Amino acid sequence: MNVLFVAIDTLRADRLSCYGYGLPTSPQLDSLADRGVLFEEFIAPFIPTHPGFTTILSGRDVFDHHIVTQGGKTELAEGVRLFPEILHENGYFTAAAEGLGRWFDRGFELVEHFEWGRDTAQPWRKGEAVNEAALKVLAACESQEKPWLAWLHYWDPHTPYLPPPPFDRMFYCGDQCDPKYTSAHEMMNDYPAFQYYFNEWMPGTTDVEFPKAQYDAAIAYGDACLSHVFTYLQNMRGGEDTLVIVTSDHGEELDEHEMWFDHHGLYETNLHVPLIMYHPELFSGGRRVAGMTVHQDLAPTILDAVGLEQAAADAQMQGESLLALVESGSDAGTRDSVYIAECAWMKKRGMRTRHHKFFESLYDELHKRPPFELYDIQNDPMEQHNLADEKPELLQGFRDDLASFVEQRLRETGGPDPMMEQSITLTHVGNVDVAVPDNQILEEDD
Repeated sequence: MNVLFVAIDTLRADRLSCYGYGLPTSPQLDSLADRGVLFEEFIAPFIPTHPGFTTILSGRDVFDHHIVTQGGKTELAEGVRLFPEILHENGYFTAAAEGLGRWFDRGFELVEHFEWGRDTAQPWRKGEAVNEAALKVLAACESQEKPWLAWLHYWDPHTPYLPPPPFDRMFYCGDQCDPKYTSAHEMMNDYPAFQYYFNEWMPGTTDVEFPKAQYDAAIAYGDACLSHVFTYLQNMRGGEDTLVIVTSDHGEELDEHEMWFDHHGLYETNLHVPLIMYHPELFSGGRRVAGMTVHQDLAPTILDAVGLEQAAADAQMQGESLLALVESGSDAGTRDSVYIAECAWMKKRGMRTRHHKFFESLYDELHKRPPFELYDIQNDPMEQHNLADEKPELLQGFRDDLASFVEQRLRETGGPDPMMEQSITLTHVGNVDVAVPDNQILEEDD
């Protein structure tokens, strides 16, 4: 069995048509979901990109792999095995269209890099740049006799949202700079961490609905780019026996919590990401699977699907294979609660259950949010009503549960708490070269 792993950076689930969004942002992914299996409540517990992808590749949590920051100095320990390494050691040809570098290249025989112009006065054809590298990767996979793994890392809809025509005006009509609008004033003028960056790629914007629409447009552009990959796969030798996986490292805040157009904050906007899987025998039929599943489950699922389930256990992966859920028709998910954390712009951690979300601040951070946040995510899915003051007993219960969990994991790993030994790495963004991630190592704050 071949494996095509498509990672779409910064993609929140609730902006895809197949997850119930009202606009036609994702016809290619909708079609894949119609043929495959969609996981309704898939959670990215550690954000943003570096901890997110490390968790996906390793099947382990931050107490094990210690990658909690974005671009921090901490390197991934050699003893933490990644599923591309395991596949390569078991006879797979492994290739990636990727640009993160560092430990994210481990296990790949071939890495095709890509780049695009960064003139913010012009469209950014990110998806097409990735496609150029992706089709080279798939051609290399087809040219040899081994089963293969291809990891394709797409950068739409990551900021700046500058999709090319005709997508650039797909969901927005009118003049986004019309002075009659005032909704974008605060983020464009009084938001020092990002205002210079925003004015670089959407100068003069007065309507906050414009960048929201451009986020959707970037999704639609990226979705259209995927049609080339899926068509190539259909015509590849052995393409029919390929496990296709589409997911994301994290989502995106739009304007829900006044943390505009970035991926910090442990809200569902950032944690709830898509997971769509397709294989004609293992993941098919247009099924939708309820119940909470998490990033840690992906690596064990892939290894289980290709017959290497013991390798997941040997690598001490903490997730569970999703094959059993699909085969049984269960909507129980793989867990009832999950530890969540971030340490890039904000240092926070907490617990997410099926019904509630709790997190606490560990640092006097940029946005001056309350020290404790508690939400009923069943009845308040956009997390607008903080229950911390109204439900003191429930709050204390979550605080106790979190402290017990952290103590347990530190005891099990015997290592330091990565949230306490590492500092936030991000404090402001002034231009696109800083805002768009690459393999740069950032200086951690004192």
